[in-house]
Amino acid sequence: MYKKLFFGILLSTVVATSCKKDSESEETVTTDPVVPEDAATFKEVASQKLGGEAASEISAYDAKSKRLFVVNNEGATKVEVLDLSNFPTVSKLQPIDFSTSSGGANSVSVYDGKLAVALEAKTKTDDGSIAIIDAANLQEIKRVTVGALPDMVTFSPDGNYILSANEGEPNAEYTIDPKGSVSIINTKNNYSAVTLDFTAFENSKNDLISKGFRVYGKNASLAQDVEPEYIAVTPDSKKAWVTLQENNGIAEVDIVSGTILRIVPLGVKDINLSENAFDVSDKDNKIELKTWPIKAFYLPDAIAAFSAGGSNYLALANEGDTRDYKGFKEEARVEELNLDPTRFPNAATLKLPANLGRLTVTKIQGDTDGDGDFDEIYSTGGRSVTILNASNGQLVAEIGKDLESRVIQAGKYDDTRSDNKGVEVEAVTIGSVNGRTLAFIGMERADMIAIYDVSNPASPLFVQLFETGDAPEGVHFIKPKDSPNGRSILVVASEGDGMIKFYQPNKL
Repeated sequence: MYKKLFFGILLSTVVATSCKKDSESEETVTTDPVVPEDAATFKEVASQKLGGEAASEISAYDAKSKRLFVVNNEGATKVEVLDLSNFPTVSKLQPIDFSTSSGGANSVSVYDGKLAVALEAKTKTDDGSIAIIDAANLQEIKRVTVGALPDMVTFSPDGNYILSANEGEPNAEYTIDPKGSVSIINTKNNYSAVTLDFTAFENSKNDLISKGFRVYGKNASLAQDVEPEYIAVTPDSKKAWVTLQENNGIAEVDIVSGTILRIVPLGVKDINLSENAFDVSDKDNKIELKTWPIKAFYLPDAIAAFSAGGSNYLALANEGDTRDYKGFKEEARVEELNLDPTRFPNAATLKLPANLGRLTVTKIQGDTDGDGDFDEIYSTGGRSVTILNASNGQLVAEIGKDLESRVIQAGKYDDTRSDNKGVEVEAVTIGSVNGRTLAFIGMERADMIAIYDVSNPASPLFVQLFETGDAPEGVHFIKPKDSPNGRSILVVASEGDGMIKFYQPNKL
């Protein structure tokens, strides 16, 4: 069974010998007042167009100034500033322009009147920076150097730290490949920073790979190959979890000691099991979730941390991603592969466009015996949200087949993407509505948000599905106590059409 395979992989995670592991953090009790709202009735109440493609990517809200900050990389590097003080009326203010100093703004986060902006360097393989801005007067307080290509930034829940996931992507020719890293900035100590890389795990590389971790870049060490994508911090602000997307893993970080504790390989998902069925063809003139003799790497993008019943959990958006550079390309379609005739006696049939032929896969893994043909087929992306227990890494639940089935039933499934990522689960964030813990799941190719109740993390319950702008990239939840009108707000930034949309549930 798939679950047994996954559990086995996660339970045998690798810990660097130079790292020291402490006990799991206790849950922080939330005392926010419960506002009576119907969690199944989110609907659009406001919107703002910020431009065209790439004009609306990631957002963050400051309750003090009642301003929303949105990454906009259409033509220039800037952060849009939206005034929500008269919500649902939304007013666009003068943006913060970083074009002269930076190559791109990738992420924003806010805590108590301060805005953190992740900025890549003009040359993306150089060290990037985090700009800390006063959210009220928009003046820069501090600029902190971090690792190459900071892709995501977040404050810890207590505001004592700012963390950035520094992806460290190579250049197009794959001749320069900086180390992936995680930076921790101490806001209480004049924004002093430490940047952690993954060099300590080099000796564990083979063991990690055997458990489903991917280290495969051109002439890359493990430290160079690791590409941190997204960060979630546990409610007590002591631990962080970082997705290593292309590598198919996550890393646990002790924030207080400034140590990467372990790498957790995520293994693979068996698409030959009915509960994991995929639609794999965009040329079969139908939409059908079926089983196939393939496996899929999860390759998570966003990650969110939450607590339930005294335990900490993680929700991972398993989008899938591959390396596609001028100097290194891993993608192939099944029809291009030389399949092992013993393992795939019906290879000719499988490689038809209406079957597996069109499916995007990796050509890096799959030749298990080294004889030049493929004994396994590995697709890229779990097409799901997985929920893990943060203390032991065990898989608790997966929202995958049900998620895509809901989109199909709603008539919103894009069959042209069946061969590559399906609904493309891009984003996930957690919020509490009327005492229910909800996962808001953004699907880039379906242009939709799905809501699942994860109050019992082992048994997610479908709540609602609704449309968004084109290609939702960032999903941000504003809880009632911080909201400009005292109600829950879901903010969705869509990079395809440059739209910011605001959704609220009905009152009870």
